[in-house]
Amino acid sequence: MQDSTFWWRGGVIYQIYPRSFLDSNGDGIGDLPGITEKLDYVASLNVDGIWLSPFFTSPMLDFGYDISDYRDVDPMFGTLDDFKALLERAHALGLKVMIDQVISHTSDQHPWFQESRADRTNDKADWFVWADPKPDGTPPNNWLSIFGGSAWTFDSRRRQYYLHNFLESQPDVNFHNPQARKAQLDNMRFWLELGVDGFRLDTVNFYFHDLELRDNPPVPAGEAKTLGAPDTNPYTWQRHVYDLSRPENLDFLKELRALMDEFPGTTTVGEIGDDNPLERMAEYTAGGDKLHMAYGFDLLNDPHSPAYIREVIERFQRLAGDAWPCWALSNHDVVRSATRWGAEEDPVAYPKVALAMVLSLRGSVCLYQGEELGLPEADVPFERIQDPYGKVLWPEFKGRDGCRTPMPWRNAPQGAFSTVEPWLPVEPRHLPLAVENQQDEARSVLNATRTLLAFRRDHPALVDGELSLVDVGENLLGFIREADGEKGGEALLCVFNLGGETLSTTLPRSGTPLQGHGFASALDGDTLTLPAYQAAYLKLDR
Repeated sequence: MQDSTFWWRGGVIYQIYPRSFLDSNGDGIGDLPGITEKLDYVASLNVDGIWLSPFFTSPMLDFGYDISDYRDVDPMFGTLDDFKALLERAHALGLKVMIDQVISHTSDQHPWFQESRADRTNDKADWFVWADPKPDGTPPNNWLSIFGGSAWTFDSRRRQYYLHNFLESQPDVNFHNPQARKAQLDNMRFWLELGVDGFRLDTVNFYFHDLELRDNPPVPAGEAKTLGAPDTNPYTWQRHVYDLSRPENLDFLKELRALMDEFPGTTTVGEIGDDNPLERMAEYTAGGDKLHMAYGFDLLNDPHSPAYIREVIERFQRLAGDAWPCWALSNHDVVRSATRWGAEEDPVAYPKVALAMVLSLRGSVCLYQGEELGLPEADVPFERIQDPYGKVLWPEFKGRDGCRTPMPWRNAPQGAFSTVEPWLPVEPRHLPLAVENQQDEARSVLNATRTLLAFRRDHPALVDGELSLVDVGENLLGFIREADGEKGGEALLCVFNLGGETLSTTLPRSGTPLQGHGFASALDGDTLTLPAYQAAYLKLDR
């Protein structure tokens, strides 16, 4: 059994988007008591913990990623006592609880910003990023908001611009100010003292900006754009040299780690949207004195061939050293993997083998609610779009609502998510895939997920072993996971057929096929044959 202090290392974390998990009070919006009600279901998946997207007090212009009170629960989600009850129930079920921390920016309704914008001399005047206009009145530089337009908004009170990497109602905190940094660390301490087990850190590489406010250069013709935004967004036309991933960030991450170390067994996973995300992941998690884990968008993007996945693994391995990644195929910001990667594939078989692949990588894993059901991306009509990002870039980019629609619990009105019309429509294609429909179906994606996670727990090499890629042909993906004697002393060859045709390969080493993972393959001498969308796990001879 893994040391509970290091539960996160190789742990599987189930992401819950509170607005869309379960509505317990009939207002069409999911809430904390609804999550508590379904924690037995989450525990039945064999995951190690949950990550809750924001539930803090907020005007909800970016659905909770614009916080006006870091230490309280927004009334639409319940109360602080509801959160404490959730925490207690999760811990009783053996689930760790991680919560989002959105500290790079606040809501413009936060008291800090209300004070800061009043004039240039108040106590919090320098807690946000303010800059004078150019002589012609235009913004200080060419930095762009991910959500469209300039990253600067003029404020008539101070006769200055303030920086916002997202909505203009999300002003950036000035992390160059030590008091502002300390205040955000104190907000995190509040939740640690309540008993949370860790944080998912939103936009963790956005904390610092270039003090000289230098212009970002353009992306040279033919070079790859950032993975953190769709390529229809002008934001991707710049190299983000000066507005994010600044070197000062490393010192702050050390301050943050010192806080976490006061609470043994807690952990951090940082979200990294960057021009070079794997390099940042390695930099931010190496050395044991910064983040515990980080994830980028390399597997949350469109490319998904075995060759591409192999290249991502290879590049991270080359950079990693002792760094620790957290892999995900879906989350609240991207098109669901069953559609993004599996649109042309078998809708039941493909999600299973894709999950097997990500659950076998070296690192921790985040699963997004509904991913265990194989849910496709929902089709949200324009008149129901809620996401401000989608409204700005429609129709080429429809925003993030398609992955945020309500969780289907039963094939019933509103998917039994709510008794009223929910904040986003229930996708009709989700109803036959509802939890209740899949519970007793042996071959369902839901039960395949449970089987895979139980299998993974039984094999230490899959949780915390080293990984080495092997050549199993262009159209298959293969690697060896190997744990030393202290961790179980086994070596497993993992091979995945992510396509719709039967494929064979010659094994690089001899081994014995393992059972209990739910996939089928055939071994004839040293030739392994994998039918479409199947995986094989072989215990290698030592």
